[in-house]
Amino acid sequence: MLVSWNVTKRCNLYCEHCYRDSGPASSVEDDLTTEEGRQLIDEIKAAAFRLLILSGGEPLIRDDLCELIAYASSIGLRPALGSNGTLLTAAKAAELKKAGLGGIAISIDSATPEHHNRFRNAPEGWQQAVQGIHYAREAGLRVQINMTLTADNMDDFDQLAQLAEELNVASLHPFFLVPTGRAVNIEEDGLKQERYYSVLRSVLAKQKSSPLEIKPTCAPQFMPLAKSMGLDMRYTRGCLAGVAYCSVLPNGEVHICPYLPVKVGNVREQPFDEIWRDNPVFKDLRNFMEYEGACGSCPDVNICGGCRARSYYYSGGNFMAEEPWCYKRTAAL
Repeated sequence: MLVSWNVTKRCNLYCEHCYRDSGPASSVEDDLTTEEGRQLIDEIKAAAFRLLILSGGEPLIRDDLCELIAYASSIGLRPALGSNGTLLTAAKAAELKKAGLGGIAISIDSATPEHHNRFRNAPEGWQQAVQGIHYAREAGLRVQINMTLTADNMDDFDQLAQLAEELNVASLHPFFLVPTGRAVNIEEDGLKQERYYSVLRSVLAKQKSSPLEIKPTCAPQFMPLAKSMGLDMRYTRGCLAGVAYCSVLPNGEVHICPYLPVKVGNVREQPFDEIWRDNPVFKDLRNFMEYEGACGSCPDVNICGGCRARSYYYSGGNFMAEEPWCYKRTAAL
């Protein structure tokens, strides 16, 4: 079970696809304080979660980041970081490791620097991210590359996998673009439904020949598809939203997942462990037979679940709707 906590909305970059609509001008006035953060960490532990992902915005902007990581580690959580990598220095990487950080995910969207830098609106973003990976590995951190997969860069996946291998990172997670935040403005540039199955299959096929751990994200059909391809995945379910995963925003709001803008509570008003245990939205999501359309009757609902965020967007606001991109559904149309 894992929680993603966006520790701040502020970011030094202004990426086209940012699900949190973050940027340099984003306010930090309503971010949880250090003490509120420590309380949240206690409540995450009480809810029996094991992995805490600290993300943003850009989490390295927070001055108390190492303090929060150290506290989470001291009570038995496994803290990890999601970063654009551009602010990471050798000294900061060593400090994060000493604080108890286990791993860091750094975003790289293309093996071609110009493509990444244009997507991230950062003239030297690719170069800085790659340097950040070197610093992280030198500090002894487990490194993962996150790639946001769109129609523009889907043909670059193999080259990025090769780069990831050359950088000696542990894993590569391609995130299939979900229209939320600023990404709604580039929905037309996203991967098209009719290409979804072939791209997902191609991504999974790469696992057979690569030493990397490759996990498609926001593409829960990877679980039944991997099974049919004879791949031994260490995961138990495709979409964990509300079942074994949720997100906490900088202001304490609890959401189903980072890509699904449905508020289910706020840790400033109710303890996180109570929200996770008792909220009716989470209870609905854990009752798979209540999923609508093809998802509710699918024999793979226990290991897939459909992307609840994609269902929400394309249905006009119903996160229990059937997954519109399911390759089984589209094959039957």
